[in-house]
Amino acid sequence: MNESPDIILFLSDDHAAWATGCYGNSRVRTGNIDCLARNGVLMANAFTVTPVCSPARATLMTGRIPSQHGVHDYIGTAPDDDVDRNWLANETILPQLLRARGYRTALAGKWHLGQERVAKQGFDQSCTIGPEYPIYHQGPRQFYRGAEPETRDGMLARNITEEALRYLRERDRNAPLFLVVGQYATHSPWKGHPERLAQMFRGKEVTKELPVEQYPFGILMRESTDPTRLDPEEALCQYYAGVAEIDESVGAVMDELAAQGRLDDSLIIYTSDHGLNCGHHGLWGKGNATYPLNMVERSIRVPMIFHSPDRLMGRQRRTEMADHTDLFQTILDFAGVVESKDERELRNSPGRSFLPLLTNEGHPAAWRAVQFCEYGPVRAARTNRYKLSLYPDPAMNLLFDLEEDPEELDNRYGDPDLGHIRDELTQLITGHFSSFREEQFDGATVDRLPRYNPLEAWQPNAGHRH
Repeated sequence: MNESPDIILFLSDDHAAWATGCYGNSRVRTGNIDCLARNGVLMANAFTVTPVCSPARATLMTGRIPSQHGVHDYIGTAPDDDVDRNWLANETILPQLLRARGYRTALAGKWHLGQERVAKQGFDQSCTIGPEYPIYHQGPRQFYRGAEPETRDGMLARNITEEALRYLRERDRNAPLFLVVGQYATHSPWKGHPERLAQMFRGKEVTKELPVEQYPFGILMRESTDPTRLDPEEALCQYYAGVAEIDESVGAVMDELAAQGRLDDSLIIYTSDHGLNCGHHGLWGKGNATYPLNMVERSIRVPMIFHSPDRLMGRQRRTEMADHTDLFQTILDFAGVVESKDERELRNSPGRSFLPLLTNEGHPAAWRAVQFCEYGPVRAARTNRYKLSLYPDPAMNLLFDLEEDPEELDNRYGDPDLGHIRDELTQLITGHFSSFREEQFDGATVDRLPRYNPLEAWQPNAGHRH
């Protein structure tokens, strides 16, 4: 085995945990991802800290939450936005730490943390989707190879896959590789995917089992108001086709690693930035699919799978809670990166490495029983049974008993029988976000935060877009 193994990180966009076979979906086609899970380790309770693109990605790259790294909403790419601003310039991020360990670092696909048309922080090489929006799944598209524009035609997912394969084939064989593959095929618009894939799902009544009761705690916004909602059957077929495209990408990378004799020794990680609703309770999208913002299970649950047969104890399905701050620490641990005491104190990451769980070498003491999330001023705590979401307006606060009400339709916040649960979780939220915050980035004070996009999801007028 190599002393420092290759690490391939698939960071897909909008790929919900429920939309994979290994997480229980019998309709979708994810044979390659399922293979990773079957022979690796699947985290059954994996979450995003923030259910929207840029903050989630920043959290994974820094091991810190939005109230620490300062990215609280998606970063706009409109003509009047500063698309080349480096939002993490004051952070030492994951590829930088791995590069200092001797890794070569490469990025293909989506980044969405600024630096849209320039070289990416910490990466030796990058070929990424440009800032033009919307992003379609086929046709001409501007990429940036470092700072050089490059027009690519054809299927977007395939172009990203080809770049990932190129990095694998041309890499320095004497140095370990950290490769991030940022697939986009599961993001809206839910149309334009390969017909050969979409037709696999048509006529199968893919929406038959979707919960139909309308989400009662907010109005629809953004993707939830798109014409997609008028033909949910076709939209979900297209979403599943996008999932299948990504699965093909995973298979192509696995095949290339196998051809190089590196498949079993490398670490392949499959995850996404956040979850997604596809017609569930009338919602399309993630945390900003409603106003006020939502923290529903399908928005915050993500797939998280690890595959490295030579290094991990495979065929595990772990039930511990894990999020992207833990993933950050686990990757560092796997690569042998050890930050100094001063560096750890400066980072102040809430995450912990769960590598001992993956290798069967031990169980980290007192693993947490609560998952914390934030999106702008909205904060949430989730245990195995209860979830509390706190809003700036207390009248909007939500408390759900996930055991009795898994679809989150019965708000128990004012129920005196659950008053002790409400108070305990409120205290936990207060303590957590007091410990992990930088004053200038604290999500509780959104009026002091920088502008991320023209229609920030916590603004009252954000909900009136149709």
